[in-house]
Amino acid sequence: LTRMSTKMTAVLLLLQLSSHFSSGSCGKVLVWPMEYSHWINIKTILDELVQKGHEVTVLISSASVSFYVEEGSAIKFETYPSAMSKTDMEDFYIEAIRKLIYELPKQSIWTYFSLLQELVWEGFENFLTLCKEAVFNKNLMTKLRESKFDVILADAFGPCGELLAELFEIPLVYTLRFLYGYTYEKYSAGLSFPPSYVPILMSELSDQMTFMERIKNMLYVLYFDFWFQTFDEKKWNQFYSEILGRPTTLLETMSKADIWLIRTYWDLEFPRPTLPNVDFIGGLHCRPAKPLPKVNLFPFSWFCCPCIFTKNDSLFSLRMSHSL
Repeated sequence: LTRMSTKMTAVLLLLQLSSHFSSGSCGKVLVWPMEYSHWINIKTILDELVQKGHEVTVLISSASVSFYVEEGSAIKFETYPSAMSKTDMEDFYIEAIRKLIYELPKQSIWTYFSLLQELVWEGFENFLTLCKEAVFNKNLMTKLRESKFDVILADAFGPCGELLAELFEIPLVYTLRFLYGYTYEKYSAGLSFPPSYVPILMSELSDQMTFMERIKNMLYVLYFDFWFQTFDEKKWNQFYSEILGRPTTLLETMSKADIWLIRTYWDLEFPRPTLPNVDFIGGLHCRPAKPLPKVNLFPFSWFCCPCIFTKNDSLFSLRMSHSL
């Protein structure tokens, strides 16, 4: 099933590429990735693409800390200079994880979301800096434009891929697990999350809600729609408008994505409407379990005697698996 999901994802990308290059040739994919677990997921797609003969180039900053490939991999990296250091990036992630695990759970619900807002804005301020450093790097932009990429594969959790797709006038494929409150999935991808039977993310509700729980869910929807902002949209909107030379917004630019690859299984989600350009690709990074190695238990039998239990009509008989 995992292998089939991986192949289906590759097929979707190849179909997107096929209309942009001649028959029999291979495509060129530019990747705007995210760190750590995000990279593990997207790398599975990239491995499948290079195996099919496509050229994959991953755009990363000099401050990147977790992008790796196996020795001999055909995946290429285009690294641009950043004012941030690897230490700065590592320190941010470590501190963010510490706060998420040890500090935020101790707070009341409203204090929790207020502190979460500050934390994510701090993180996305770093991403805005990285995006600006890439876009304002004229030599980098010229090199990428002359490379004539066929498609951009971007992680929607870290904006900038959609801006590059607009600048280079090429198709955009998103990969995403979720964004807080499903706000961007709703208003950019056009997905529907009916609050009467689809619990909002982080509400800790099920799809079997009482009347009062539905009211609670609706309050969460209103909060994420009108109060909580994953990205500081004022800054991102201003930056995108400046670069594109016309009034625009982050939401509008993200809405131009051609395909959304959602990193979860459909059967693990709450039933809800979906769209033809949305595909669920959960489990791409999973692999079949290897057989457990055989272990000689004789040295341990002196301390804990392994036994085999066989059921009889009214009792269990114990047979020693090792004689002492």
